[in-house]
Amino acid sequence: MTGKTISQEDRKQIIKEILTDLHNGKSLEDARQKFKANFTGVASAEIAAAEAELLKEGMPLEELQRLCSVHAALFEGALEKPAVELNILDSSDQPGHPANTLRRENRAIETLCHQTIEALVARFEEGDDPQVSVELCSALTALSDIKRHYQRKENLFFPYMERHGISAPPKVMWGVDDEIRAALSQAISVVADSVADRRQSAAAVRAVIASIDEMISKEENIMLPLILEVLSQEEWEQIACESDDLGYCLINTPPAWRSTHVIDVADAQAVGASGVEAPTAISEADGALSQSGADIALPTGALRLSELIGIFNTLPVDITFVGKDDTVRYFSQGAERIFLRTKAIIGRRVVDCHPPASISVVKHLLSDFKAGRKSHEDFWIQQQGVFVYIRYFAVRDDAGAYLGTLEVTQNITEVQALTGEKRLMGQGA
Repeated sequence: MTGKTISQEDRKQIIKEILTDLHNGKSLEDARQKFKANFTGVASAEIAAAEAELLKEGMPLEELQRLCSVHAALFEGALEKPAVELNILDSSDQPGHPANTLRRENRAIETLCHQTIEALVARFEEGDDPQVSVELCSALTALSDIKRHYQRKENLFFPYMERHGISAPPKVMWGVDDEIRAALSQAISVVADSVADRRQSAAAVRAVIASIDEMISKEENIMLPLILEVLSQEEWEQIACESDDLGYCLINTPPAWRSTHVIDVADAQAVGASGVEAPTAISEADGALSQSGADIALPTGALRLSELIGIFNTLPVDITFVGKDDTVRYFSQGAERIFLRTKAIIGRRVVDCHPPASISVVKHLLSDFKAGRKSHEDFWIQQQGVFVYIRYFAVRDDAGAYLGTLEVTQNITEVQALTGEKRLMGQGA
């Protein structure tokens, strides 16, 4: 450190310069020297703010993703631990707290990678014993459970980060998560391929492990410090409540967790001043309507709220509605959902609910719907042996004004297999 005092704004500008230098081809060592000349430590929030500004200024998201591991190496050992407010109980190490659960999963992932898979990779590379290939494939398949770990970040942690203005890290991390999932799937395929070059296959597995290690470092040294500093105990409770629906990665279901923090008057005023509130799914008026059993008048009849909820959840399709402001307003909760949804996405921008690679398509589709150029768009994918039909519809009122977008997703595997006819009993030919 030079000894001079650097303002917060200057610190952010220097971090931006260092990251830009890396993107322009400067070496990691040069970046480290510049960093050491100006900093003794750096906060996760400072890195997030610098990355967010670079995105706003036009740096491609793909560039931040591409050099994600370089950034992690640059700041390794220099990240400052955030101060914990004295009037808030730090419960993140308690069993069942989502932060504790994330760390436990990471330890289980590391154990599988470094104690089991690395040993199998060495044996696999040395010989041609087919049994080793089987064991390695089995271990890598077990590692595929990491998808649950990443889904919890993407569907629970990221929405709350965005509500608190932390936008860049989720975008960067989601893109890297996708790369890891794809690379792991490819590694399983090449290991199972009896004619594939064993050294190349082993290298592919080691590259996946290195990427996973880097993501663990980013989660625990950047993401967790950021959100532990801004999320309320009530928000952590909401994340904990919905975590069971997503399942857990390589660990048993954690115990139920509830905050022991008692909000006093000062805390209540601080929460109110923050202006950050989780959107409620049902308004007070709707709740009163539900309790009274009154009907909801519709153009072709009347339904009670409980009946309406039951109908939506019984339909053999998943429904998600995005309002005209491009935020998620509703999703159905059928017995077998095709895509994961959590209540944390209510009020979230729909573009933030998709991986970075899909964002441009989503934006273009919404633009077409709003302009009236299209009224629907269809997609279909194969997912783990299931044929999924995804349809998007522009929702308009009687005058044609755009109200929002409806996503309808259906498993049509069995529908595709239908042949002939099956009529109701007693129905004539």
